[in-house]
Amino acid sequence: MASVTSLQPNKSGREVCSVEQLTLRVKGEPGRDVPLLVIRTRQLEQVAWKRGRRAARGIERRCLRAFVETAARTLRSQDAVAHDGDSTDFLAALVAPVRVGDAPPGSSDCRAALARLAIAMEAETGLQFETGWTTFASSSIDFDFARVVDEALARGVRERAHLSFFATLAHELRTPLTSLRGYLETLIEDDLDSDTTGRFLETARAEALRMTRLLDGLFDVSSLEARISLEGEGAGDVQTALAAALNAVAPIAAARRTVISQFSCDVGSVLLGTDQMTQILINVLENAIKHGSEAGRVCVSVEREGNRQLQICIDDNGPGVPERERSAIFALARRGSTARAAGNGLGLAVVRLLVERAGGGVDVEGSPLGGARFRLRIPMGGATC
Repeated sequence: MASVTSLQPNKSGREVCSVEQLTLRVKGEPGRDVPLLVIRTRQLEQVAWKRGRRAARGIERRCLRAFVETAARTLRSQDAVAHDGDSTDFLAALVAPVRVGDAPPGSSDCRAALARLAIAMEAETGLQFETGWTTFASSSIDFDFARVVDEALARGVRERAHLSFFATLAHELRTPLTSLRGYLETLIEDDLDSDTTGRFLETARAEALRMTRLLDGLFDVSSLEARISLEGEGAGDVQTALAAALNAVAPIAAARRTVISQFSCDVGSVLLGTDQMTQILINVLENAIKHGSEAGRVCVSVEREGNRQLQICIDDNGPGVPERERSAIFALARRGSTARAAGNGLGLAVVRLLVERAGGGVDVEGSPLGGARFRLRIPMGGATC
């Protein structure tokens, strides 16, 4: 790795290390999940191509100066900041806990720090920056650090889409509200025949139901932004959450004549609150029931993966999810082409946001039952099986 000693105009006293040194620093925190902040600008490469390497190096120094000076004001002194010469990436590993005990910074802390760093760098250079963050186990950094960086940037893209969703939702709510008001005012002010009145009332009812679905989705998504420490909630009990989720979806399963079976061991707790774990399971189970086959089957299996992670698989025998859509269905307000029931496209987005907030992951693949398998991977809070 290239040294940055000759590159850094660092008057803040903040030490800047290479990416290789940062990985070694993180390795000194065994057993901890360390947040990594990533800021990248692809425009340095464009500057080098258009104006030459010397001009690009000058702008790189300015990027680094703004990054380091802002990090000195924003981050803890124990946190590690890194940049390799001739690189487009600027990294910070939040090794120092920001709350009582040994808890890592939360999602709001990471996003706030990223915003301050990127704004300062943009103001200094006029360049555009991509940002993102992820949480990873220090013991996992050996296998592919570049992949960890790419995951952080991909998460940043998703979070920006999450924020823009609220602007879209406001627009979507305005339309049914205007329509609903128009029909109701006509019913109040005009003397209509019974057929027209019935038709207007049915239309108003349909618009009210559409608003309800949108608002339900807004509540689910906005609740994720509450500044609640996952660690402060205590570890969630998986068996309690699973039992609550199965009870909650029982009426839907009965209506569609879906049989649900489960296979699980005594896995104990995970690093998510029981209520959040219940919400995750309800959302995935409802998805499997609603979009699976009529009089179909849903199977829930729970098992440990080593000592750090729990895997939950929810299988159905429906039409499945086409491979080209398996990533897109977790985006906000997106639904798969095989979706059979009404919905707002938010349930799976909520699942991913909650699971990733705890440092886990979720994906979908083909199921042995013939439909879809949703696989959740959630960090454990100390359990035996």
